[in-house]
Amino acid sequence: MLLLDPGLLWLSLVLGSCVLAQGNNTKDTLNVLLIIVDDLRLSLGCYGDKLIKSPNIDQLASHSLLFQNAFAQQAVCAPSRVSFLTGRRPDTTRLYDFNSYWRVQAGNFSTIPQYFKENGYVTMSVGKVFHPGISSNHSDDSPYSWSVPPYHPSSEKYENTKTCRGPDGKLHANLICPVDMADIPEGTLPDKQSTKQAIKLLEKMKTSASPFFLAVGYHKPHIPFRYPKEFQKLYPLENITLAPDPQVPAGLPPVAYNPWMDMRLREDIQALNLSVPYGPIPVDFQRKIRQSYFASVSYLDTQVGHLLSALDDFHLANSTIVAFTSDHGWSLGEHGEWAKYSNFDVATHVPLMFYVPGRTALLPEAGQQAVDLVELVSLFPTLTGLAGLHVPPRCPIPSFHVKLCREGQSLLKHFRFSDLEKDLTLHDNPHESIAYSQYPRPADYPQWDSDKPSLKDIKVMGYSIRTIDYRYTVWVGFNPHDFLANFSDVHGGELYFVDSDPLQDHNMYNDSQGGDLLQSLIP
Repeated sequence: MLLLDPGLLWLSLVLGSCVLAQGNNTKDTLNVLLIIVDDLRLSLGCYGDKLIKSPNIDQLASHSLLFQNAFAQQAVCAPSRVSFLTGRRPDTTRLYDFNSYWRVQAGNFSTIPQYFKENGYVTMSVGKVFHPGISSNHSDDSPYSWSVPPYHPSSEKYENTKTCRGPDGKLHANLICPVDMADIPEGTLPDKQSTKQAIKLLEKMKTSASPFFLAVGYHKPHIPFRYPKEFQKLYPLENITLAPDPQVPAGLPPVAYNPWMDMRLREDIQALNLSVPYGPIPVDFQRKIRQSYFASVSYLDTQVGHLLSALDDFHLANSTIVAFTSDHGWSLGEHGEWAKYSNFDVATHVPLMFYVPGRTALLPEAGQQAVDLVELVSLFPTLTGLAGLHVPPRCPIPSFHVKLCREGQSLLKHFRFSDLEKDLTLHDNPHESIAYSQYPRPADYPQWDSDKPSLKDIKVMGYSIRTIDYRYTVWVGFNPHDFLANFSDVHGGELYFVDSDPLQDHNMYNDSQGGDLLQSLIP
């Protein structure tokens, strides 16, 4: 019978060619399910947030190795995703905005799915994996990365339109947008569609002789907070607290502040008549924003639950690695900021966990969480190593001419599997682990494009080092034409000590004692 779904038709053709080419010699090869969430901070039960209801992700975490201190390399969608999917840092991909394709701008770098594809896997993309648009060549990096055309839910096009029914009974393009499923176009939401499509692909793959790499990208909790309205009831407003540090820190250099301009474009935010750039959101509305973010997380959690249940139902859980992460975090009023667009922990700190069948669930309880600082650029070597593939070599400097290499360290040693390849550059001492992040700015003071400057307008780059003891950020001059930073041209600095200032509210950069302490901490 002819399959009506064009994606499944493509998959049938691909599987047929794979069987002819490979036979049945891949039966012991592990599949990979990579779940990428958009804008998810550590607001999960498994990360200690007692308010959040995330039972499905928490259940996955209970069978996984969970990394407590994982950090993104840039806190905005396209640069972060291109970075961890290629295993290269933004200074190598040369993508700091949304407006270039790394294979043209920087080098013909291999991606994680491309490497799996070249090693006999059927690779599939559902939802937001690469950021759509120029940064993935308007094709989600096809045909390099994917065996079949990537799937995008049809209801994506309504995300930023007037589909939020307000108290006036009219439709608005709001930030806060709990919806009645019967009252929205197509009667569905993007993440629901992505889950259904991913389940169809899993069902198709359950009888395949070929291993698969399936990446599923979920939109929520990215703004607008458009989710089924029943999830709002999980978080009564009277239970919602404000951020513990809702004020802009007195010692924060202006270049470090993000004015969250994309939120200001929403109709319900515009109605508040906030001053730019620092004008605080009224306390009652802050609670509503936080409520809807948390409700979006619980909605996301149900979708992850449906996906993982299908993995069980199709008897694939015992042969499939599951990796779960986010492209970056999100501020919910901390430091007087909203959205991402900064180097603070709340914007760069992400969930990261790996389930390996027959392995991680058997780790001793203390071994199911790793405290070392790790980076998302480590996804490439870690997933390839867990799947039993050869781990790509470390990149030389520079590496623009090298197609296959990785700048992140493999995390295999944390799994304590004696038969897996180890990266001898890793250390057992968490005090020796470092995570690097960066963020561009067009000027020293917040302006309309401070959050998302185009490459040509970048004048300053904030380079940030996070260790177990401190976060140190220096904002320096940057030339977007030759991609060079001038570390003698300092526009501002930040230094926060984790033990005494975990929320990063007291900048010690200009304090002589703080400088002396920093020097004592740097090896």
